[in-house]
Amino acid sequence: MNKIGVVGDSDSIIGFKALGIDVFPATGDDVSKTIFQLANGGYAIIFVTEQAAEAAAEMIDRYKTSPFPAIIPIPGNRGTTGLGMRNIRANVEKAIGADILFEDEQ
Repeated sequence: MNKIGVVGDSDSIIGFKALGIDVFPATGDDVSKTIFQLANGGYAIIFVTEQAAEAAAEMIDRYKTSPFPAIIPIPGNRGTTGLGMRNIRANVEKAIGADILFEDEQ
């Protein structure tokens, strides 16, 4: 069975522990190192708080074309930064060739 982990500030991710998901508190430069370790440690899904994902953008980009791990940004306890929706928008636009989801919001 593949493993699932979550990375971010401890206040945002501690609740995932109750779901049986491995939690890895990390901020700043430690986020990239943690993602790298999880990716090489057999984790199939890595949830990353949006704030942490912004700090580790280059590391996350390394895995965008790989089937595993799936790195999924989630809002932290301070709310969303919009990173997750921007990623969805970019992926849909790349796949379809047009922004069919959010074209009315501009």
